[in-house]
Amino acid sequence: MALNRKEFLLSLLLSTTVFLSGCKNENGKDPDPEPDAYLVSSSEIQSLTNDQLVDQVGRQLPASIQALISKALVHDVKVYKLVYNTTLPDGTATKASGALIVPQTTTAVPMLSQQHATIQDDADAPSNFGPNSDAAFGGTLFASMGFILACPDYIGYGETKNLPHLYEHRESLATTSLDMLRAAREFIRKNSIKWDERLFLTGYSEGGFATMSLQKKIEEEFPSEFKLVASSMGAGAYHKSAFMKYIINEKTHGIASYNQLYLWTLLTYNNVYKLNRPMSYYLKEPYATQVTQNGINTDIRMSISNAFTDSFKKAINDGTDTGFLNAVKDNDVYDWKPKTPTTLYHGTADNLVFYFNSEDAEKAMKARGATNVKLEPLKGRDHYTGVADYLLGTFFTLTNLK
Repeated sequence: MALNRKEFLLSLLLSTTVFLSGCKNENGKDPDPEPDAYLVSSSEIQSLTNDQLVDQVGRQLPASIQALISKALVHDVKVYKLVYNTTLPDGTATKASGALIVPQTTTAVPMLSQQHATIQDDADAPSNFGPNSDAAFGGTLFASMGFILACPDYIGYGETKNLPHLYEHRESLATTSLDMLRAAREFIRKNSIKWDERLFLTGYSEGGFATMSLQKKIEEEFPSEFKLVASSMGAGAYHKSAFMKYIINEKTHGIASYNQLYLWTLLTYNNVYKLNRPMSYYLKEPYATQVTQNGINTDIRMSISNAFTDSFKKAINDGTDTGFLNAVKDNDVYDWKPKTPTTLYHGTADNLVFYFNSEDAEKAMKARGATNVKLEPLKGRDHYTGVADYLLGTFFTLTNLK
């Protein structure tokens, strides 16, 4: 792995001390250690024994896979909250947070970056380690199997809970996840934790989209910084442009809670890309007024295509609304060439994040020459019934490569 500037300077400093031992600064004191660039603070928030984790499997996983998973749990784990430096989409510096779950072992182990699925309650953020968080369940299990788990909160949760969560925004999800990995690396070095430098990625739903965004960012912008081994993701909205046009033009489920997530994405893009349009541009009444007043807490109990204004739909379909179209396109992560082995899990009956998102990704990636991308269709599974299949598939993928 190539050294970054910080690592190079630290290496040079260490090697120099071999010849200049006892060197002092001008005040006669030892030089202060180089400060961490990303890690701000850390605190232990919980310890779990292997027996506690086996009991958790018995209470929360289907009986058909309890024995299989339980046999793989071999380590006690410790959970830490990390606070770290990152940036908002406009470049403003901020401090974000996440959970780092460390198996108690003297053997060097790989790291797994787990991007969490959609949450609306800060209590479910990884660093709060609530019982419903991805970190508290799947994260601890993978840690007990022998992975260091890095679980970013994202903007809008944990340390940044006073900011809006930038839902389904590629750059912010990728950046906060990447900077969490950098902070984790600093914590690992500072605490002499044995990491073999291999990195795996995983996530489901919004976490699937975040994982794809993170993988793309690492491979294209920082290809030598981490040793990526494999990624496993499920039910992500990778083809945002096609997804957006589908829900605008086609009859969909009419499930209010699903429509709220579509509204959340629209509101995020309207704000992040500074379109700043009134809701009356996008939505018919009474929904425009309701969303203006209540945000995503608006019930639309019909196909959301019927809630959009005819003028907005026309501007999308004839390509004249370049502002919104470009904002959506900026969040497409389906059409690129991964170098890392990548497995896509998706329920064929998913009526929240439609199956074509993963289908389109596999097709586009292979058209670019990717030979290590594999789509695993979860026959008849919807967005929620597909989770167990994704977890089991990820378990086999990671343990076989580990």
